[in-house]
Amino acid sequence: MKKLLFLVAGFLFIFSAQPAFAHFVLVYTDQVKLEKPATLDMRLIFGHPLENSNVMEMAKPLEFYYVFKGKKVDQLSAVKSIKWKGPQNSASAYAAQVKVRRNGDYIFVCVPEPYYEKNEDIYIQQITKSFVNKAGMPTGWEEPLGLKTEIVPLNKPTNVFVGSTFSGVVLSDGKPVAGAEIEIEMINGLPNLKKNAFGKNQIEAPASSIVAIADAQGVFTFGIPKAGDWGFAALGVGPEKEYKGKELSQDAVIWIRASELK
Repeated sequence: MKKLLFLVAGFLFIFSAQPAFAHFVLVYTDQVKLEKPATLDMRLIFGHPLENSNVMEMAKPLEFYYVFKGKKVDQLSAVKSIKWKGPQNSASAYAAQVKVRRNGDYIFVCVPEPYYEKNEDIYIQQITKSFVNKAGMPTGWEEPLGLKTEIVPLNKPTNVFVGSTFSGVVLSDGKPVAGAEIEIEMINGLPNLKKNAFGKNQIEAPASSIVAIADAQGVFTFGIPKAGDWGFAALGVGPEKEYKGKELSQDAVIWIRASELK
């Protein structure tokens, strides 16, 4: 399989010739920068956001919470089962209404039950983070949360602009993962929360996956080409490698929102 390799600012980006797109757990809400207190309408979805094809069945998460100023606030009781529609099918997903009142950074975490991918005969567990900020006050977006595996942002994830870059450091058990492989996708079909469905594609999906390789300190950088929600999945970097007697890919996922600079 031919691969075209680009070395950009000391980081390796790979555009694979094989059109294979990753599974991504989405922790999505329309609003990530708030000025006033609000109740966030959130969705937890498992699908192929860039390709915008089939949606996978998602079991109720093992954990769903946010961290605010270092304090963990459980939200699992707020999670309700729904059906989410993709262009090709519908599947189980989850909705939650979450109140945001105080100023600062809210770091949302979803720990899903491992998903069995029969085509590969492995389990996949994507420990996923997303961010909401109220009133522009920074209160810890750059802090690791002590997850089994996670991507810690090196740019404020709710204030990234098209034409700039986003960097993150991949951690497993709190330690940087040298050479981690990170698959990168954007949400192509904008989610419609009233219809619980993905919309039409905003762009034509590229014919190949976008992958970055972290450096020796676990750091990667990606140039943001378009406004929207961008996901970064560090594949198989978690400490747990087996589940129910089969291989487990324990992935670290982070979502950011990029805007046009006006």
